[in-house]
Amino acid sequence: MAVSGFEGFEKRLELHFFGDDPAIFPLGLRKLEFQSLEQVLEAVQCTVVSAVGNSYFDAYVLSESSLFVYPTKIIIKTCGTTQLLKSILPLIQYAHHLGLTLSSCRYTRGSFIFPKSQPFPHTSFKDEVTYLQDTIPSNLCFRKASIMPSKSSSHSWHVFTANDSTHALPHLPYDHDNELLFIMEICMTELDPILARKFFRPPEDGKSGDSAGKEMTELTGINEINPDALICDFAFDPCRYSMNGMDGDWYSTIHVTPEDGFSYASFECVGSVNDNMAHVLRKVVKIFRPGTMSISTTCNGFGNDMWTQMASAVEPLGMKYRSFAMDQFPAAGTVVFQTFSGRRKSV
Repeated sequence: MAVSGFEGFEKRLELHFFGDDPAIFPLGLRKLEFQSLEQVLEAVQCTVVSAVGNSYFDAYVLSESSLFVYPTKIIIKTCGTTQLLKSILPLIQYAHHLGLTLSSCRYTRGSFIFPKSQPFPHTSFKDEVTYLQDTIPSNLCFRKASIMPSKSSSHSWHVFTANDSTHALPHLPYDHDNELLFIMEICMTELDPILARKFFRPPEDGKSGDSAGKEMTELTGINEINPDALICDFAFDPCRYSMNGMDGDWYSTIHVTPEDGFSYASFECVGSVNDNMAHVLRKVVKIFRPGTMSISTTCNGFGNDMWTQMASAVEPLGMKYRSFAMDQFPAAGTVVFQTFSGRRKSV
């Protein structure tokens, strides 16, 4: 493991808002001026490099991961040494100008590869929770912080949720067919070195980040994970890759840090509990062939065999099931955290 390198593990923040004035909708938060979003991201210490939108939401590829803006929901996911939690106050203020009030907050992350490189308030989970408790408004009274363990002391899942008393369980609504939705976050380390090389750009290739990103998307098979998705992708120079996918009102996102010694990739998507996610998991594992992998699944209710299906999907690909943890969060659903290790030989 390198002494110091780029931190691939993302911090993820999801904020939900509500408003009583029908004139706010259907755009809501999408009315925020781009300059306002830039000021929020300046506090976080990242910038927009590419963007796309549809009739449901806007998706931005950032210099460090992704931003999704819905009418009443914002998701920001940032890697490196960004200060993600510093986005909360300006977002609350900008939303207030639109007639929207914060109703829930969810913050999640894995275990940093380089924790000592993180700036305040991300110096520890305790510091993050203290910052969150002090920053979010008092009407978010249902609060819980939890560190979900695995068999490895260096790999845990950190969760903080806060919700008000009148807008319970806003994170995961039912879809148009009344099917319960979930969020799946996959974190992968120790990527197969040969496959990871596909996320390096040739020296002086003369291509834009968008065109180089599109090539990487097709070369690696990422475009086949969900063939129906509209993809906005970007390849950084000399390496690293980000992608946002849009499929109706469902999003997906991938971020890759391919450098040997601290390689990392993440995949996140929304799915339905009635869908078989096995094919998605298998495609993701085949693209990266990680040495270690975790899956965090957040839902308002689980089928009895949902997590066993996930394990069954990846075990034939050499991923050994290592640990399982479950925790419930007040007015914010259930989180299941699973870890796996690869049985592939070192290259």
